[in-house]
Amino acid sequence: MLFLIPAYLSENSPVSYFAPAIKEYILKTDYFFVENEKTARKVIKFFAPEKKQADLKLYLLDKYSERSDLKDAQDLMKKGQDFGLLSEAGLPCIADPGNLMVKWCHENKIQVVPVNGPSSIILALIASGFNGQEFTFHGYLPIDRNEKKTKIQWLQSQVEKTGYSQIFMETPYRNNALFEDLCKFLPANSKLCIAANINDPEAEFIRTLTVKEWQKSKPELHKIPAVFVLGK
Repeated sequence: MLFLIPAYLSENSPVSYFAPAIKEYILKTDYFFVENEKTARKVIKFFAPEKKQADLKLYLLDKYSERSDLKDAQDLMKKGQDFGLLSEAGLPCIADPGNLMVKWCHENKIQVVPVNGPSSIILALIASGFNGQEFTFHGYLPIDRNEKKTKIQWLQSQVEKTGYSQIFMETPYRNNALFEDLCKFLPANSKLCIAANINDPEAEFIRTLTVKEWQKSKPELHKIPAVFVLGK
């Protein structure tokens, strides 16, 4: 089986926020697909501190991975070895490259077991007050400023034309620059939700304001995980 194991969004999240099945599945296997070894070890220790780190067999699965890179692990799975798939943060396979292995498992009749856990994208949406029936997640916006401007204005046009909520994110160290661009390129009456430090009991920040209101109360978002949502 392949267990799809969620990670915390904040290291400060209480263990009580999470399904007990996460620990159960971590204890069932020593074999894991991970996007980052250091993060994965911290997540495993968070959920199952009694797990022996020396026993872990970690296989790198990131956006550059190809099936040929994972052949040894795939051969083990064909022989009956259970694996876990750990996200860098939140749920595997959402804004995460894990779908490569999930697709392979379906093609090879290996059972896939999803486990309940947090998704910053969904939590930001449900806390925004925007349309949760119809929405689109766009991942990261372009780095080039002209392309970014065009994308931001297109996202707002989609809100106005369709009513769909538009969700996107940025590398944390570029958050402040993205905020400035949103304030510059969006109409003053556009509604923007910023959800930062989600699931951190002390530092969580989620607020929906018009762009005009945001311009008067600039948040500090540098190097803070955040999700942005445009909507009605």
